[in-house]
Order: sequence, then C-alpha cells, then structure tokens
Amino acid sequence: MSKHMNSANKSELLQKFSQLEQPLLDEIMTQSTFRQLEEGDEALRTGQYIKSTVLLSKGLLKIYREDEEGKEFLMYYLEPGNACALSMMCTARDEKSQIMAMAVEASEIILIPSHLSESWLAKYKSWHNFVIASYRQRFEELLLTLDSVVFRGLDERLLFYLKRHVKVSGNLLKLSHQQIADELSSSREVISRLLKKLEQAGAVKLHRNSIEVLNLEGV
Repeated sequence: MSKHMNSANKSELLQKFSQLEQPLLDEIMTQSTFRQLEEGDEALRTGQYIKSTVLLSKGLLKIYREDEEGKEFLMYYLEPGNACALSMMCTARDEKSQIMAMAVEASEIILIPSHLSESWLAKYKSWHNFVIASYRQRFEELLLTLDSVVFRGLDERLLFYLKRHVKVSGNLLKLSHQQIADELSSSREVISRLLKKLEQAGAVKLHRNSIEVLNLEGV
C-alpha cells in the first residue's frame, strides 16, 4: 500500500537530482507529492489518466505492458535519479497510460503535477535538459529491447535480460524461473533448460528463487 512520506526526508531524496537548479528543487520540495511504495505496489497502471510526472528517488520500478491475457512485456527498469519518460508524455498530452509501473522493491517516488512540469520547461533550463535526456535514454533502451525481441534467439534474449538485471540490481538476482519465462514470453521449462546450460558453462549459479551471476561475457 503506497503512502505519503514524512517531509523530513524530502531534501535527502532530492540529492538524487542534484543536476537541477536549486530554485527548481525548492519548488519540487513544496509543490510535489512524495510517496513511499512497498514491493509490488503500482505507481502507474494501464488505462488511468496520468496527472503527474513520476520521478524515482529510491528503489527500483519495473515499466512494462500487459496484453489482454495478462502476459507481461518488460520495457525497461527505472533507477533512482531518473524520470519515467512515458509518464511525461502521457501527462503532456493528457492521455491514458498504456503502461504499468510497479515497485520491484521498496521505493520512493516524487509526483510532479502536470501543469508544473509543463511550465518548468520554459522556466528552468536544467528541467528542460533533464526531460530531453530522459526521452533520449528511454528511447535508446526501447530500441535495445526491440532489437533483442526481433533479431535475437531466446538464448541471446535471456543473456540480454540477465545483463540488464545485473546493471540495475547487482550480481544476485532475485528472480524465479517462472518470472523470467513470463517476462520473455516463454515457458518455465525452456528457461530452466537455458539457465542450466549457463550454469554448466560457469556463467551463473542457480539458487532457489535467485540467480547468482558469475560471468556472462563470452558465453
């Protein structure tokens, strides 16, 4: 269950956005909503009108889409100090969300009202640069994701998936075989077989509901 944060911690969380001008940080402090999310809480859901730009100050958010059968397609992970570019786009165009955003672990987010996000583009150069950089970064990540789906076999997609998780979570990945299968649109049996091959090659070590990554290079 999400909950609003104690104001005493706000300035500490804003340190993740030190590239922004101090007057802008002051406005974020006083005019935005700071919220805590527990693991599994939704920050965004498909079909809702998005009225705020989402910044992540702590934790990890998974950005994904669901089909009509509830199958997930992972788009990217949002790390602290970044903004959800897709929330920015929906906010600017007053559109319904086409994505889901869920806290992978305990997280803290900042919700900036849409009218402020728009006015800050002209008022603060640092905000303008931050928004453009967010769009560019997410576009590049989505291209990588598209490439992995269209041009790679499942074994290569699995390597890409694991490397992406290592980048945001470190070498011990708290992932079940079923979760990986769901996010790669495969079956648990196939994923388990591919992971076993990686373990035999010395690339990973498999544990119950977690994977220890040893060396994915040159596999």
